[in-house]
Amino acid sequence: MEIFMKEKTYLKWYNKVGYGSGDIAGNVVYAFLSSFVMIYLTNTIGLSAGIVGTLIAVSKLFDGFTDIFFGAMIDKTHSRLGKARPWMLYGYIGCAVTLAAIFAIPANLGATAQYAWFFIAYTLLNGVFYTANNIAYSALTSLVTKNSKERVQMGSYRFIFAFSTSLLIQSVTIGFVAKCGGGAAAWRTVAIVYSAVGLVINTISALSVKELPESELNENDDHKSKEEKYGLAEALRILINNKFYLMICGVYILQQLYGAMINSGIYYMTYVLKNENLYGVFSWAFNIPLIIALVFTPALVGRWKGMYKLNLRGYMIAVVGRALVVFAGYIGSVPLMLAFTALAALGQGPWQGDMNAVIASCSEYTYLTKGKRVDGTMYSCTSLGVKLGGGLGTAVAGWLLEFSKFDGKLAVQPESCINMLHIMYLWLPLIINIIIMLILSRMNVEGANEKLRSERARNRQF
Repeated sequence: MEIFMKEKTYLKWYNKVGYGSGDIAGNVVYAFLSSFVMIYLTNTIGLSAGIVGTLIAVSKLFDGFTDIFFGAMIDKTHSRLGKARPWMLYGYIGCAVTLAAIFAIPANLGATAQYAWFFIAYTLLNGVFYTANNIAYSALTSLVTKNSKERVQMGSYRFIFAFSTSLLIQSVTIGFVAKCGGGAAAWRTVAIVYSAVGLVINTISALSVKELPESELNENDDHKSKEEKYGLAEALRILINNKFYLMICGVYILQQLYGAMINSGIYYMTYVLKNENLYGVFSWAFNIPLIIALVFTPALVGRWKGMYKLNLRGYMIAVVGRALVVFAGYIGSVPLMLAFTALAALGQGPWQGDMNAVIASCSEYTYLTKGKRVDGTMYSCTSLGVKLGGGLGTAVAGWLLEFSKFDGKLAVQPESCINMLHIMYLWLPLIINIIIMLILSRMNVEGANEKLRSERARNRQF
């Protein structure tokens, strides 16, 4: 079946580009935080990697409760701007303030006060403000258009901007900090600049699209008359009963764990390859193929009549690529590591591009089976995955570094640390990719929805 045939169009090209630019703002926060917060805290502020990792893990206990809460709040919001856009706009103000605060820990505070400062700012950023902003931003995919092809295009634009921003942040930040004089004051200045840029772009993105009226979102739906109000507990029950939501959450969390291990590359480049500037080079090898794959993802989805086969085959390529990175790492060939990193990223690209459309299909699956529209709550998996996966990944990185006797004051690390960096940067990403591939092999939500629609059509005939 041609899943994109004869669907009404809702968006102009500039709406899609404007929406996608919102991930510049999102990754000004996320890429900067995930790539550099640990090395800032250990090598500049002088905090323990193990204690920081534990604080992040404790913070995640709070985060887990806020995702579904904000998703449900978005579903219940009725305003002039719509359901999601108010949360996207106002949530980012808090993101900007708390991001700057994390990188502005006063050097004259005692160690206990510095840990407390970090924990409070980090928890507010991830558990409150980033959650509200990111879930709202993701939910717009299903609130501004009902067209499947446009949803895939929105996801592709979004992640082109996301990975371009990650590439830029990872490439220029070390040099930017150095140009600002180095040290804690320089990190604070860079964080303030990034926060201000993100605030402007997030506002532009939120105002570049307009949410559809609820009457239009629900038109032609068989369950329209059966919709019921539901509370937070009911929303949680609905999500838990959707196997595809659980799969998407799992993949999202694993992706962020993967990203955290890749971000440990700043340590791998510094202490194993002896050149911290290679971190930016590897960022190019990782992000450019992702961007190329994202450009072609909408056309490939159309050609393959859906997302399932494309995503699965892409991750098969990603697994092969990361296995070859392990091989190249142990023979010490940086050029081969770069080439195989690019191959793995190329395979990961399609899922990044159509992920939001898969979540929209997952939301449709709930509507077809439960008769309830829970778009905002469904997109809680995006924030939940980023925060739990990214936070847990950063925490695990801190624990592993501490366990391996890492010392940020040493120019040369002990052999136990060097061996651990090989595990973190080479082996763990490969294992994570294998697990993701296995989950994607069972995530044919499009096929499940088509089967449900066919059964409903047959029932109408009798």
